[in-house]
Amino acid sequence: MTMAEKIIRLRKGRGWSQEELAGQLEISRQSVSKWEGGVSVPELDKIVRMSEIFGVTTDYLLKEEQEETAQERKETETEDFFYKNADAFEGGGVKPRFVSAEEAARFMEVTEKVSKWIALGVFLCIVSPICLITFGGLAELGILSFSENAAGGIGLVILLVLVAAAVAILIFHGFKLSKYEYLEKEAILPESGIIQQVKEKEEAFEPRFRMGIMAGVTLCIGGAIPVVTVAFLEDPFWEVLSVGVLLLLVACGVYILIRVGMIKGSYQKLLQEGDYTRKNKEASRAVSAFAGFYWCMVTAVFLVVFFRTENGKAAGLIWPVAGVLFAALYTAVKGIAMREKKK
Repeated sequence: MTMAEKIIRLRKGRGWSQEELAGQLEISRQSVSKWEGGVSVPELDKIVRMSEIFGVTTDYLLKEEQEETAQERKETETEDFFYKNADAFEGGGVKPRFVSAEEAARFMEVTEKVSKWIALGVFLCIVSPICLITFGGLAELGILSFSENAAGGIGLVILLVLVAAAVAILIFHGFKLSKYEYLEKEAILPESGIIQQVKEKEEAFEPRFRMGIMAGVTLCIGGAIPVVTVAFLEDPFWEVLSVGVLLLLVACGVYILIRVGMIKGSYQKLLQEGDYTRKNKEASRAVSAFAGFYWCMVTAVFLVVFFRTENGKAAGLIWPVAGVLFAALYTAVKGIAMREKKK
C-alpha cells in the first residue's frame, strides 16, 4: 500500500473530506489532493503531524511496501463501500465497528436458537402466579380439601420454582447473546454484500413476523375476554379460573411476540433500522438505567404486597400489569431522550 492510499484510507476512516484534513494540517485542499493522487509527497513535518492526528507511526506512513492480511484487505474494501454509500447508513461520519460476514451469520443463527428460550423464560414468569391465585381462590371457596394456608404455600412453592427456572433460562441463554451487545449500542459497518443478504432474509421472514404479531396481540387482548365474560355470571368459581386463563393467554401471546420480535430485531440490528438506528441506539443508552430501576421497584412492590397483605391475587397481577406499564413508560422516556439529543 502506497502512502497516497494510506492517507486516503485514514482520512475516510475519520469521515473527513480533503478540505477538512487540509484544515487540520493548515494547508490547502489542493495539496491533500496531490498527495492522494500520488503527484507529490508530504513534507516531513506534515507526515509527523498526520501520524499524530491519525494515531499511527511515521514508519507506517513512510513505508511503501507493507503487505496487508486478508482481513485488512476485506476491511479496506468494505470501508470504501461504506463511505461511497454513506447515505445508506446512519452516522456515516463516525467510523463504525466492522462486522464480518461470518460474525453476522453466526449472530442471526444464535438469535434464532436463543429466541425460543428467552421467550420460554418470560412465559414461565407470567404463568408462575397461576397456581398461587387458583389454589388460594378455590381453597377460600371451600372447593379444595386443604386449608387456605396450605393452598397458598403450595402455590408459592410452584411460583418460586417457575421463577427460578425462568431466571436460570434467561441468564444462561442471555449470555450467548452478550457478545453481540455492541450491535445494539454502537454504529456498525457490515461487510460488503451482507446488507443485501440480510435484507433478503428479512423479506422472507416478514410474512411469519406479521402473523406472529397478529397472533400475539390477539392472544394478549383476548385474554381479557374470559374475565369480562365471567364478571357477568357472578360465579366465584369461574372468576378464580378466569384469572388463570387470562395469565395463560397473555403468556402465550408474549411468547410469540418475543420469538418473532427477536428474530426480526437481529435483522434490524445488522441493517441499523427501526429501533437500532444510530439515534435510537444513543437514546437506548440514555434510558437503560430507567429499565433497571423500574424492575427493581416492581420486585420490591411485589414482595411488599405479597408478604405484608398476604393477598396472592393482587401480588400475582403485579407482573403482567407492570409489563404493560413498562412498555408505555419506556416508550415515553425514550421519546424524551431522543428529543433531548436533537437539541
